[in-house]
Amino acid sequence: MTDIPGTCEVDDAGLHGAPGVAVRGELDIAAVPLLEAALDAAVRESEGAFILDLSEVDFIDSTGLQLLLRTRGLLGREDRALAVICGDGPVRRLFEASGSTDLFFIYGSRAEAAAALVPAD
Repeated sequence: MTDIPGTCEVDDAGLHGAPGVAVRGELDIAAVPLLEAALDAAVRESEGAFILDLSEVDFIDSTGLQLLLRTRGLLGREDRALAVICGDGPVRRLFEASGSTDLFFIYGSRAEAAAALVPAD
């Protein structure tokens, strides 16, 4: 776990063999530099689809969105997908308001994301 004082926490949170992290708290300008380092390390040390669980993020600002777009770009260079888990809350509202919902694979829950990770028969 990475604790970013006063703003957010980051934990390993893979899903069905896919690597990933879960973020809790506020994803704002104060949290972005340390979260960026944690995401870069997690992406660098893994392969395949990457899970980013933001279901417990209480606040996200434009610098947080910029970091998500950057992470998506890093994964995209290796033809890796970024699956974002977020319910009907601040993260989903920011995606919708910014018009960026089509840029991510967005799931409402971990169960929904897990179902999407299961290969088709």
